[in-house]
Amino acid sequence: MLNAPHAGIDPFAVTVRGVGAPHPAHAALRALGPIVCADAPAGGPVWIITDYALAREVLTHPRIVKDPAYAPAGWDPRIAGLEPTAAAQPSLTTLDGVAHERLRRAHAPLFTARRMQDYSERITVIARGLLTGLAATDGTVDLMADFTTRFPLTVVCDVLGVPLDRVDQAVAACRGMHSNRPEDVEAAMAAFAELAAAALGDGQDGLAVELRDQVPDEITETQLHYLLFTLIYAGQLTTDPALGFLLAHVLDVDRAVAEGTTVDESVREMLRLHSPAPFTLWRFTSADIELAGVRLPARSPVLVDIQGINTAPGRSIGPDLAFGAGPHYCTGAQLAQLELGAIVEVLRTDFPDARLTVPSAELRQIDIGGIQGSRLTALPVALRG
Repeated sequence: MLNAPHAGIDPFAVTVRGVGAPHPAHAALRALGPIVCADAPAGGPVWIITDYALAREVLTHPRIVKDPAYAPAGWDPRIAGLEPTAAAQPSLTTLDGVAHERLRRAHAPLFTARRMQDYSERITVIARGLLTGLAATDGTVDLMADFTTRFPLTVVCDVLGVPLDRVDQAVAACRGMHSNRPEDVEAAMAAFAELAAAALGDGQDGLAVELRDQVPDEITETQLHYLLFTLIYAGQLTTDPALGFLLAHVLDVDRAVAEGTTVDESVREMLRLHSPAPFTLWRFTSADIELAGVRLPARSPVLVDIQGINTAPGRSIGPDLAFGAGPHYCTGAQLAQLELGAIVEVLRTDFPDARLTVPSAELRQIDIGGIQGSRLTALPVALRG
């Protein structure tokens, strides 16, 4: 039985680097082999998968589960960024097996490509309206200051049926989730519960109401509110940083589709290079298992290095892992891609003279730390040229 090599670099560190500079950890992890051991932020070892074929195996392995109840004993849920256990709070991101399949069957029909396409025109209208409002200032605007957060939240609120006069509340709640103060996070969760209740109120006809009619009977109203929280928060958390990188690319490189790049191709390439999440969410072994000749004891944390695998030089097999794979493939993938594509379309048609007001080499990205991704620190743009 082999021992996984130990990483000599912290893949979870907070870093600031240029917009085009790769995180140094991903290449270093790949060079060590298909499975690498590192120090987890909450203490103890974590096994990181760097090989595409092994990643697909992990993402479908019946004894590698999402339930935080299997996290190592002694882990601080706050430091690790863990959700409540599946028993305490059922969700798509913590349930496994049959229970997960039942809950996913309630969500999946609402977020198919066909259903999401029905919202395409409304998403474009939202993008145009927000950018037009910013352009009225007739000067430089930092699109990372508010726009990249507000746009996906406006879209997901509209789709779910949250009244749009509550978008400011959604923005504040998402920002509160990043606070180091437990009372701020608690207040944010209370705000999300209010947003969920508003989406389910009398006269609302968004997807939240449809989801309520589809979830298993044992799901309580409070649990339904949590399911809606995960859709709202994840809709911002993943699309926000990807949007910044996409805008930087479009405004600096892809001006007039000179190389014949379609909108969809631009979006997919940015998602490959700047995955919304550099790693999968936490997974844990429910029993002793063997992976690539390495023995992992029960309750071992496992991560797939999405960013490293997607950007491996010369990799040509299989689709990228930007939205994961297997039974936990991201439910909102179609919506996120529609949002990103809408922004590119609106910029090209309505703001053809939009430009960065600093050289792209001066743009910086910050890695938030832990298993969260990176985000541009600022994106100064003149929308009218």
